[in-house]
Amino acid sequence: MQFLSEADLAKLAGRFRKKAKKSRAQAAREMHVSQTSVFNAEETPAQSLAKLRARMIEKYSEFTVAGPVFYLKRK
Repeated sequence: MQFLSEADLAKLAGRFRKKAKKSRAQAAREMHVSQTSVFNAEETPAQSLAKLRARMIEKYSEFTVAGPVFYLKRK
């Protein structure tokens, strides 16, 4: 098991989509979201799109995404 950040999920979502030879437009149709949402899921890790990223990873790869995991650390 490996812990991943939002940025890691964003990169993986894009990598697996490309490996599946799907365009962003195709992925958007398959995910029932806008192309802008797919673009932001891959290119804007600061946006909270973890659910869409996880759906993309699960659809276009052999992996499942388990989470979320939150940690507290002292200021």
